[in-house]
Amino acid sequence: MVLPLVDEYKPKCYLCHKGFESIEKLRDHQNTAHKDHFESHEKQITREPAPGDVTVF
Repeated sequence: MVLPLVDEYKPKCYLCHKGFESIEKLRDHQNTAHKDHFESHEKQITREPAPGDVTVF
């Protein structure tokens, strides 16, 4: 899909590729239309070192 140059600065949803006028409207869209996607991926996020990571002192 090729967007016209006029729409390049507008934020776009990476799940459904729909463009929005502002980042606030994009956040509202993602919190309503794709709520289940974000909730399921939020549980999978862990902040621990991966196997093989080396700590340098």
